[in-house]
Amino acid sequence: MRSIRYALIPFLLLLLWLPTESEAQDVPENLTLEEIFLEPVIPGIRPQFRSFSASMDSIYFAWNDSSYFDTGLYKMALTGGEPEKVETPPVRTIHSPDNRFVAFTRDGNIYISNADGTRERRLVATKEREINPVWSPNSRSLAFVRDGDVWVTSVTRPNLIQVTKRESDQPGYSLNGWSGNNRLILSQSDHSDSRTVYFPEYVGEFVTPGASRRGIPAVTYFSAHLDSTSLDTLLTGYNRSSAAGSFSGTFSVIDAQDDALKNRKLIAFNHRTDSEEVIFEDTTEGWLHGTFRSFAPRSDQLMFLSEQSGWNHIYVADLRNSTVSQITDGDFEITWARWLDDHRIIYASNEADFGERHLFIHHLREETTEQLTEREAYRYQFALSPDHSKLIYAKTYFNEPYELYTIDLDNPNGESQVTNSVPERFHEFNWQKEQYVHFTGRDGETTLPMSVLYPQNYDENRQYPVVVFAHGAGSLQNVYKGWSNNYWREYMFHQYLLLHDYVVVEVDFRHSTGYGRKFREDVTNWMGKYETQDIVDGLDWLQEYTGGALDLDNVGIYGGSYGGFMALYAVTDKPDRFHAAAALRKVTNWVNYYWANPWYTLPRLGHPDEDEEHYERSSPLTYAPDLERPVILLHGLIDDNVGAQDAFQYAEELIQSGNTNFEMMIYPSERHGFTSPHSWHDEYLRIFEFFEKHLK
Repeated sequence: MRSIRYALIPFLLLLLWLPTESEAQDVPENLTLEEIFLEPVIPGIRPQFRSFSASMDSIYFAWNDSSYFDTGLYKMALTGGEPEKVETPPVRTIHSPDNRFVAFTRDGNIYISNADGTRERRLVATKEREINPVWSPNSRSLAFVRDGDVWVTSVTRPNLIQVTKRESDQPGYSLNGWSGNNRLILSQSDHSDSRTVYFPEYVGEFVTPGASRRGIPAVTYFSAHLDSTSLDTLLTGYNRSSAAGSFSGTFSVIDAQDDALKNRKLIAFNHRTDSEEVIFEDTTEGWLHGTFRSFAPRSDQLMFLSEQSGWNHIYVADLRNSTVSQITDGDFEITWARWLDDHRIIYASNEADFGERHLFIHHLREETTEQLTEREAYRYQFALSPDHSKLIYAKTYFNEPYELYTIDLDNPNGESQVTNSVPERFHEFNWQKEQYVHFTGRDGETTLPMSVLYPQNYDENRQYPVVVFAHGAGSLQNVYKGWSNNYWREYMFHQYLLLHDYVVVEVDFRHSTGYGRKFREDVTNWMGKYETQDIVDGLDWLQEYTGGALDLDNVGIYGGSYGGFMALYAVTDKPDRFHAAAALRKVTNWVNYYWANPWYTLPRLGHPDEDEEHYERSSPLTYAPDLERPVILLHGLIDDNVGAQDAFQYAEELIQSGNTNFEMMIYPSERHGFTSPHSWHDEYLRIFEFFEKHLK
């Protein structure tokens, strides 16, 4: 399948359709900015899966049946029917491994009942709050945390064991899981080196400092046998790690990853022989991504994901004989995988196309793979039922906001739509279907995805100003065969731009996910440089294939968060190619963002005290004195992700450089993700008017 895809790409590009005047009429002529951003929401509120019911024949999801932002909880049978509003949210239940019982907390106490809700009884009740109950593999015990210590209670007979007793000045213990029925894996996280970062709030009666502790903690892992009062230290010093235990209890595994995500070791601890072994290692100059590991339900097999081959794939380690097998292989990615039982793994793959995801079951014994889905679509947000019999996920296609779908894994016979939540009003608009293409970058090797929208009454003999959208997060995929859940407002805004004679372009530049390790890691130590190159290459490619329909002297770029950073970086790095930039909630100084979010910044740029050059050349603030093009800065004042400090520092640099060719708007009550429809409308009205002023 993979070889077919790559063989077809050049041929498909040659057959790329150029929109004719009649085709370009396909735009939503009756769309206004008020309708895009104010309530009721045109595409409706997407249903957000919350949980399966205890009986696993229904699901709970957050939604609003009137297309308003305030959501409630709804319940719906997997077999269909009408969603039912739930006035009193059910308690969060944790199914036992044998699926006979559920455990839950209520008012800080621990209860269990039969899976159908009958025979409810309280197991633990104290004046403290008991949290995070975890079943033992044999479904006979529950471990839980109380005031930073770990306890275990039997569910079949009176028996309560205190596993840890921490000192008052020690960090609390976290419960990572069971290893067999008599051993727990615990951890402690030391945040003493974290730093206080401030995000002041101004709209109340008094200014509040908005203090927040930020930093990557030092983590130590322990093994605790229930027959012993001592803890065995398994590992310390690896800050991004996770741990799990096998069903038999013979093995525990720590997926050890350092704070900069450069090195990974899967370390297996054999509790019978009191030995340890590194069963897998991976090292990269960029940063690890997409890692996951999980023991099989009832065996000593460990499944994990790794990009070691250059693409994220499934591996299975048999710890009994210290062997590791790569299950999937090729120039595509496994985006999600879980055990169904000891011999079957369900997974999602983009092998058919980078912008398309299908579901498969791999049978380990037969070494065969069964494809579960056929229709071309983008699938994500996967949730497996506790008994592994049902899968819930979101599914979308071009101009089709996602709905929730399900597959009966006991009898897989295609996928069934569960929700039907898109309002009829959405279909009253004649949305233009984006042109989805792949092109080759300037190196002659890198394949880049791009989407294009053409203006109303498109005439290939005219030239049109261009608006480029840059997605946020950096590590994100947004050019795919579907309606974006992250950027659904922007999708509609782009359609609105078509009414005003713009070509709208988006490139999934390097750093985006879904395209392999090298594609993502090329930006390491210098963010902005290669992403800008990729966008420029996309514009040049599109200019050639439209026969010169782009007015490349009037190109605007905009985006939020990482996209806002990209807008400012591109307009200063390539002022001959980008002529106006709208930057929303943007990073302008990566040193600021390191202290606010070292989890993100350290792997990409290093430490600012040691790698000053990486931060300086990646920060738009560095180039602000040389800014030639007009920009508009928009930021939430109480943003506690990318602080408003970044907007103020950039504006101050412009002011002190004598630059008056910029605009700025601060939203006093908004954080990183705006919540007020009026703030959204104000922001995009300003962006639209800014582009109208500077690109025409």
